[in-house]
Amino acid sequence: MKCTQYISQGNTIEEHINNIENACKAGVCWVQLRLKNVSIIDYLSAAKKCRQICDAYGTILIINDNIGIAAESAADGVHLGLSDTNPKEARKQLGISAIIGGTANTLEDCKQHIEDGVDYIGLGPYSFTTTKKKLSPVLENKGYNTIISQLRNEGLNTPVVAIGGIKMEDISKLSETGIDGIAVSGLLTGEPIAILKERVQKMKFWTN
Repeated sequence: MKCTQYISQGNTIEEHINNIENACKAGVCWVQLRLKNVSIIDYLSAAKKCRQICDAYGTILIINDNIGIAAESAADGVHLGLSDTNPKEARKQLGISAIIGGTANTLEDCKQHIEDGVDYIGLGPYSFTTTKKKLSPVLENKGYNTIISQLRNEGLNTPVVAIGGIKMEDISKLSETGIDGIAVSGLLTGEPIAILKERVQKMKFWTN
């Protein structure tokens, strides 16, 4: 779980796919295909293309929200929002080997996800971001420190990934909060591969 994750963005499905391939080239170990307001047919087609790309680079592929697409595309797992299908149901459909993650904003969210058997928690947002509508309250370093320390003090060791509005200048401070990884979108979108590689390398605080 100690890795940099890329959450796809783009104005078209093709841009999402291209941006995922560029992130893979840059060295991320994990990508999440996040498509909104597209048909199931188009979503599945994109997921299958991303599966091929991820296989070529040895990258984990997660599908946002849609369990059926995750299953049909042979993705490694699914990421579920707070109002999406319960992780227990996702586990029934995808099996024990699937990676199932859940979005969280509070300590209570985290505990509920852990009870429901997620493999990791996407905790955020770190700061304001335009990537997601209906944004939950921002956490910043204080929020991460408080939530993660409480989880660990209770013996709850499910990996926690920071997400939402993270900038390069935030990485150093975030590395001190106890998070297990970082998930970004805008930071790894729309730049030359050389810049993307440099950014990915700087995000690997766990190797320092």
